[in-house]
Amino acid sequence: MPSFQLVGLPFELFSRYFSLSDGELRDLCMRRVVATEQPGYPCRVSLSDAAVGEELLLLPYVHQPEDSPYRASGPIFVRKCAEQRVMEPGVVPDYVLQRLMSVRAYDAAHFMLDAAVCEGTQVASALQDMFRRTGVAYAHLHNAKPGCFSCRAIPLRDAHTVR
Repeated sequence: MPSFQLVGLPFELFSRYFSLSDGELRDLCMRRVVATEQPGYPCRVSLSDAAVGEELLLLPYVHQPEDSPYRASGPIFVRKCAEQRVMEPGVVPDYVLQRLMSVRAYDAAHFMLDAAVCEGTQVASALQDMFRRTGVAYAHLHNAKPGCFSCRAIPLRDAHTVR
């Protein structure tokens, strides 16, 4: 049975922004925020919700940077000092399980082949179904309400994993 692995973004992409002033962040269309509730501030690096009182950045992120009709960006949260999380194969993080999700499968040319909206508890099944299709190279998860990029999913058709 095909499996999958969810991968957080590398913190190194964002670390330099935490030292900027609020004005400098505004100039870059970014904002420093403090989590006021949990869940509510899902970090795209650690693949977990921030704790109440934790500092994050809300910033634009190009999650589909390839030359494709599906090129896209959107807002994401990143926790201060977050560590990149690579989930164990077949495991979906709690912050996904608690949300309505949009799952989008792409081929190697970055063309969308399939999409589904499902409860987070059904994401594993949706990914397994999508990765059974010929030509699916990867998938993106998005929070369906609001529709922000969540994380990337890769198929594990062999015995290797990402680390």
